[in-house]
Amino acid sequence: MSRRLLVVAACALINPDQRLLIAQRPEGKALAGLWEFPGGKIEAGELPEETIARELREELAVTVATSDLTPLTFASHAYAEFNLLMPLYVCRKWRGTPEPMEAQQIAWVKVNDLIRENSQFPMPPADAPLLPALQRYLTRAA
Repeated sequence: MSRRLLVVAACALINPDQRLLIAQRPEGKALAGLWEFPGGKIEAGELPEETIARELREELAVTVATSDLTPLTFASHAYAEFNLLMPLYVCRKWRGTPEPMEAQQIAWVKVNDLIRENSQFPMPPADAPLLPALQRYLTRAA
């Protein structure tokens, strides 16, 4: 059975305390209640960095320069309806204070709080495989 490919770009905003910004998927959306990195579907003709800049502006009212986005890793996950391919970028520089613009909850968390078994921030199956690369990145940057 062939499933469509959905490409979604995500970003780990990292504050000076090495905390990551995550957002909770609001009620009414697929995977509601789970926590994820901000981002969204790459539109036709759009580069992943442009998607992230657009989504961060729309979802969190922050501005990032595409030159401040660094690709880190990617995830590939087969959901029942589609295959998801998700490049993850990291960003340490932005303008504005993140505010939830789409009725979602946001939180600044340590990567270890996401990796921990029975985390209070459960993530979708496609996001969890991104965490070891983030953990390595943050350990090197410390």
